Amino acid sequence: MKRFLIGALAFIGAMSVLFMLGLIALIVMASTSRPSVPSNLVLEMDLSQPLPEHVSGDSLAGAFGEDPLTVRDVVDALEKAGEDSRVKSLVVRVGTSPGTPATTQELRDAVKAFRAKGKKAIAFTDSFGEEANGTSAYYFASAFDEIYMQPSGAVNIIGLAFETPFARDALAKLGVKPQFDKRYEFKNAVNSYTEQGYTGPHLEATERFAGSLFGQMVRGIAEGRGLTEDAVRALIDRAPLLAPEAVDGKLLNGLRYRDEVYAEQKKAAGDGAELLYVKKYLERAGRPHTTGETIALVYGVGEVARGKSGGSPFGEGAMGGDTVAAALRKASEDSRVKAIIFRVDSPGGSYVASDTVRREVQRAREAGKPVIATMGSYAASGGYYFAMEADKIVAQPGTLTGSIGVYTGKFVTNGFWEKLGVNFDTVALGRNATLASSDADYTPEQQARVDAELDRIYTDFTTRAASSRKMPLEKLQGLAKGRVWTGEDALENGLVDALGGYAKALELAKEAAKLPADARVRIEEYPRKKSPAEVLSSVLGETGDNSEDTSATTAVVTPWAPLVEATRVVHGLGVRLGVFAPERGSLYAPMPQTRW
Repeated sequence: MKRFLIGALAFIGAMSVLFMLGLIALIVMASTSRPSVPSNLVLEMDLSQPLPEHVSGDSLAGAFGEDPLTVRDVVDALEKAGEDSRVKSLVVRVGTSPGTPATTQELRDAVKAFRAKGKKAIAFTDSFGEEANGTSAYYFASAFDEIYMQPSGAVNIIGLAFETPFARDALAKLGVKPQFDKRYEFKNAVNSYTEQGYTGPHLEATERFAGSLFGQMVRGIAEGRGLTEDAVRALIDRAPLLAPEAVDGKLLNGLRYRDEVYAEQKKAAGDGAELLYVKKYLERAGRPHTTGETIALVYGVGEVARGKSGGSPFGEGAMGGDTVAAALRKASEDSRVKAIIFRVDSPGGSYVASDTVRREVQRAREAGKPVIATMGSYAASGGYYFAMEADKIVAQPGTLTGSIGVYTGKFVTNGFWEKLGVNFDTVALGRNATLASSDADYTPEQQARVDAELDRIYTDFTTRAASSRKMPLEKLQGLAKGRVWTGEDALENGLVDALGGYAKALELAKEAAKLPADARVRIEEYPRKKSPAEVLSSVLGETGDNSEDTSATTAVVTPWAPLVEATRVVHGLGVRLGVFAPERGSLYAPMPQTRW
């Protein structure tokens, strides 16, 4: 009996192993098999959700073919399709905005480049906003040859608005006292806690930022629809517009249903034309830039934290300074790599982690590897701190950048706990042992240390920024003080070198690497994205080592990772609300809620 049980258990174990190996094999086979591209097709995209900038290499979704379409996916697919004779046109159902102003501009540029190669691009929507603001969705659509809308829809191009909550009085009622210090008056990251409305500098910066974005949007719509800027502004002031009014205003080419638009595009493409989604096309046709000299692509996406990236198997976590630094180091040490494109999409975070990344950008350049930083939605505060070390900086006109400043502080919550009948007694050894305690204000000695820390960080930030931008310190300090800028204004002020996105960054990378403008190049991501089998193996409990091999530069993934990730998010919220002590010396620039 005993031998039978042992044999049965062994059989079950062997079958389990064979099952998992078979599952991994099926996933690998599914990921490597590539159906053919139809000989005559209309490229299709359904834009019903904002697009993410990047998906973590540890995403489990990709193992089952569910990775979301990213910004770079669309850019690459349209670049590939522009040169593909099988692709006759592009039709996009615009359900919402592609994302932030910078993301929207990146995709508008890709659509315009597609059209410049002789391909037609058609936008369709059921409505540009129904009860919501549809301005950003229409701004994206204005880059297309033609725009059609369902007859029952409306064109809600009502402009843009920034909404910033201020909770100082609410916190006071709860017995919570925000005690924060910053350098300097434009560093508005903590104003939601310390003020009850816009301060003068906060309002000045926000109005200028909003005005710059609004001007970009008006110019883009005017250019795309063959209208004057005054005409576009007048239409915005009249909106929401009924469908016939939008046609009369030349914002739409006509009123049609989806089936009519798609049928017409298939007919125009010729006999046997098929529809194929952008993501499927990219999977089958492959990405552009796969042969030639190697250009590395490194992502710095998310809030900056010390240590390794907090990658979740189901999405994107925090940007770990050690992870991104290791990727930059690996790319700079690879003899095949001629230049590095560093994609930054970060509002900042930890000063120490930002400096870890900045140092590796500096070392890459010292090793003879040019670094071109390309900014996504944000490259502000800590994000600007490590981007500024690059040879050249590219930003979209609508990128939020700058915010050269620092803040630190804590929430004093003893009044809140007193209301609940909770009292904390403390035994502390060391004069400043309670520096981060939420139970009491800073002592004069502690305040002096906080001020010294802020002054040191601000001096370091501005001095390095002035040096990297080859700008007199006095001029740089006039642009600093924590103030955010659009990419458009940053270019005018010398904080970035060019406007554009991936395509412009690649152009500058070739130039810096002394490659011909038309040279074929291979863009290789560092660290490389894990295969579906590797992701599944990680989830099943296999771990990476501490080496700098590109397959082991993210945090270990276990079946508990989703819970760990959720806990990290809750902890981050707790920091904001004062439940936990925040990182000291934060280089962070949150974006106010934008309605557009």
